Amino acid sequence: MPIKEDFCHNKKPIGKIMHSDGEHFHWVWPSQGLAEASKNPDVLAAYKKNGEKMEKIGVSGTMVAVDWDSCVADGACIEACPVQVFQWYRTEKDISAVKAIHETFDGTGSSVKEERHDYSDNADPIREHDCIWCMACVSVCPPQAVLVDQGNQEWHEKALGTYQKLGSGQANPHAHD
Repeated sequence: MPIKEDFCHNKKPIGKIMHSDGEHFHWVWPSQGLAEASKNPDVLAAYKKNGEKMEKIGVSGTMVAVDWDSCVADGACIEACPVQVFQWYRTEKDISAVKAIHETFDGTGSSVKEERHDYSDNADPIREHDCIWCMACVSVCPPQAVLVDQGNQEWHEKALGTYQKLGSGQANPHAHD
């Protein structure tokens, strides 16, 4: 199921994944429902092996978003990304995805397609802030679980409480450029 273009519009995040640099983080948004991951035999076997229950997780990231309920740990996005936005989150911390939603990561997990922990691992946009908007990850994802949309910055800022609409009495810093 393709990730919905409005997955974060007028919604509240369910958590955030912090980067240990103390500056960067990305929101995790509500689930769009169990999708490809819940039907994939490799993913289901990995959850069983880990003693974990398949449950709704959500969408990790805002401008670079991965629907973890659709992600089948194919790794095509990781391989395609020229600036290593993604990491296999379980290669840094071997915890369930539900627990990862409120964790801090160093960004030291693997960014190599074949190095995923197992098929319960998910590509996480830990370096969302480094995205160059090339869309390579979007074009290669088999379940269409990745969405890159710079326009979603507005929803990231609204959730953070820092959004200011241009023309709302605030000076435009670029007005004299």
